[in-house]
Amino acid sequence: MKKPKLVRDKIPELIEKDSLLPIFHIADDEEYWQKLKEKLLEEVNEFIEEENVEELADILEVINAICEFLKVDISHLESIRKRKRVERGGFEKRIVLKEVRKV
Repeated sequence: MKKPKLVRDKIPELIEKDSLLPIFHIADDEEYWQKLKEKLLEEVNEFIEEENVEELADILEVINAICEFLKVDISHLESIRKRKRVERGGFEKRIVLKEVRKV
């Protein structure tokens, strides 16, 4: 492993089942917040590379962990998403903005 990274809670157990010894520590709040952001980027990049639903689910798991850490109810996050969709729209029309000019 290149550098310490945040892993799912059962990973140490799974490593031990393979007769290996996991070396880990429990992050404090500051480190956990940083590792959550790194994990989100990691999972997004994996989704971009692999384009599969498993990676999309991993992104959602990290988003849920971020919500728990920030004490943001996931339903509140969803209501913000819906409000922004009403105000600004979604992405169904596939609009790609090329430029903005003064009139």
